[in-house]
Amino acid sequence: MPLLGGIRPPIAVLCLLIVALAGLTAKVLGPGEDSVVPEAVLSSQRHFAEDGAIALRASIDERVTDLRRTAAALNDGRPEEPERILSDLGRTYQKWTGTTVVDLESGKVLAARGERIPLAWLDKGVLTGEYALTPRMVRLETGDVRLMTMAVLDAKDRPQQLLIASNSLSVPAINLGPFRSMAVVARDGEVLATEGFEQSEALNSDQEREELAFLQKQMSRLSDQAAQRTEENPVSAREPGSRGYPGVSGTLLGDDYSGRITTAGYASLASSDPEEKDSVAAGLGLTVVAMLPVVQQQGAAETGRELYGLVAAGALIVLGLLAAAVLWGTVQRPLLRLFLESRRLARGDVTRPVAVPRWGETARIGAALERLRTQLDGRGGTGGQSAAKSRKIRFGVSVPVAVTAVVLLLWCVPVGLLLNRTDGSVSVPATIVNDQRDRTDLVADRVRRALNEAQADLVSTSRLIDVEEPRSAGELLADTLEEHSRYQALYVVDAGGEVVARAGGDPHDWSGDENLPLVRVSGKGGKKPVIQAGAPVPGHKGTVLVGEVRVEFLNSLLNRPGLGEMRVVDADARTVAASDGFLAFEKLSGRLTDLVRAGHVRVGAGPVENGLLIRDGDGVTVAAAAPFSGGGVASDIGWSVVSSQDAGHFEIAAYEREDRSVLAGMLGLAAIVVCLGWIHLVVVRPLRALATSAEKLADGDLKTVHYPRYQDEVGAVVRSLELLRQQLQARRQHQARRPAESRPDAGGR
Repeated sequence: MPLLGGIRPPIAVLCLLIVALAGLTAKVLGPGEDSVVPEAVLSSQRHFAEDGAIALRASIDERVTDLRRTAAALNDGRPEEPERILSDLGRTYQKWTGTTVVDLESGKVLAARGERIPLAWLDKGVLTGEYALTPRMVRLETGDVRLMTMAVLDAKDRPQQLLIASNSLSVPAINLGPFRSMAVVARDGEVLATEGFEQSEALNSDQEREELAFLQKQMSRLSDQAAQRTEENPVSAREPGSRGYPGVSGTLLGDDYSGRITTAGYASLASSDPEEKDSVAAGLGLTVVAMLPVVQQQGAAETGRELYGLVAAGALIVLGLLAAAVLWGTVQRPLLRLFLESRRLARGDVTRPVAVPRWGETARIGAALERLRTQLDGRGGTGGQSAAKSRKIRFGVSVPVAVTAVVLLLWCVPVGLLLNRTDGSVSVPATIVNDQRDRTDLVADRVRRALNEAQADLVSTSRLIDVEEPRSAGELLADTLEEHSRYQALYVVDAGGEVVARAGGDPHDWSGDENLPLVRVSGKGGKKPVIQAGAPVPGHKGTVLVGEVRVEFLNSLLNRPGLGEMRVVDADARTVAASDGFLAFEKLSGRLTDLVRAGHVRVGAGPVENGLLIRDGDGVTVAAAAPFSGGGVASDIGWSVVSSQDAGHFEIAAYEREDRSVLAGMLGLAAIVVCLGWIHLVVVRPLRALATSAEKLADGDLKTVHYPRYQDEVGAVVRSLELLRQQLQARRQHQARRPAESRPDAGGR
């Protein structure tokens, strides 16, 4: 008989699955190694470094693009004096630490603004070859490192000039929170710039100075490790099939000091689109490292809770053995006994009565075999008494299968729905709460800079518009719209509100009220907000170049892992953009509205629950709000970025145990469905059909041929029934011939 057929394999597989699930339960829910730092804290540091790398990459690329675009506009327009060029550049873009115009033929400095730019690094190789005019990192006399960006001014009837702009490599000036520091690291591990240590410069005690020196050494060591790791290929550095940050990112653990251990996240500067080749910053080989000392876990007092895993595993073994015993005693053993009895009868041994099981389909089949035995033995009739008795049997094999399912569900339901349940009082590490606030501040700074950049581009473009030539103005707007993906429409509005030139989508009304900001939102009542930025056209009072910023552009800036749902709201807490779909001008919930109206997140002022943790029943939400601040036209419009995330999404031990408990219950349920469904298909249903066929045969139906469908115990009994049918049919034919042969003799007498 095949080993893979019949009742034995599903019972054996059920036992193996129960043992495996018990071992898995003991491992993932039982006592484990105490982690020095919660995984959620490490993940938060990695996300923080990724945000810093994205902000730095966008800042560098925007500065390079702006300088080159300005140079192209100057080359196409009327020649300007170097002093005028730098003056206009400084008024339009407040982003460079220093600018210089150099005559390429003589090397003479024609004009300079801001920080003095050294020119010793400028040689022929910088201006020619494959990497001509590629941004270079240059160290100043003060030791600081600057990124030099270049563009050639090649106006008509004027010698070629080189426009150079320098800017620092520091991450955006955002709130890093207490004790956090960030660094920009070169390929060789050299720290080019740091942020955050300046907060500790005023420390006076020896212990505080020692701690500061320790942190600086840790930053240097971890930066060197991060630079080595970011040399990996971004594809091979991640697990196969995983997504996320397009560059290389990860976490590092440093040394401990005074009960705190240094954690660091690192991320290489990578293009937002892996296939994008024109990102200058992505090719500089820079890495952003975010470091934060955190309090070590003390091997917490959750041992009693973790012992539940061992108890649950033991209970599963006991219930599994009980379930296997039920199936063995009520299904497997009677079926194997029937198989042996039917084979004995088929061989012709009809002297010994059939051992009839007590109940179920096996009892019906046993009773039918006994009736067939008496018919073959010649000492019984139709077996009517046995038939009547078999028809009184009500319960079938499905009953013990159902009992087995109930026994196993007694483990699956409590483990999946009751064990390790969180009740809303889970302790969320303060580090995660602070990171939520600081990362929200970083995203707010990024959105503000993007809006400032959009308005600055309009200012730069407005100088090139000739209102008297609508056709040429329209062509300029079309070229600008094609170059900038952030706009959905560009149009020029005169003092009377009429559209003089346009490109892109349909224009919306623009109010000339001077009290309104240059960046504003309108379209209330429509399907989506209309975000407008304006720049006055020089020489034409009341004429404004208006650009409508795509909502999808702002949505893309908000889509950051580990922050949950992100929203940009106006001064009235109405939604303007969001990371995961939204209704135009949708109002925030009450607690989030309070955060927006507060204008800042309180740090160290009362319980955390009153600031960033929102507890609602059994759920805990971590929320933060960051208003626009830091300069530019977008800083005064009253907008804020709000983030909210279910704490259950963090890799916190309590939530992980709850998820693992639910998973264990679901795996147990899957084992029940698979194995007991297997038994139902290969044993219960065929056994019912076999019982009906056996009773019909015992009642005298010798015409129906019995074909075995499966090569298992049930199929073996079916084959025996077919042999018994053939024997009974031969016996009946023999009995029918005997009277026919005896008639002539009777007539002769």
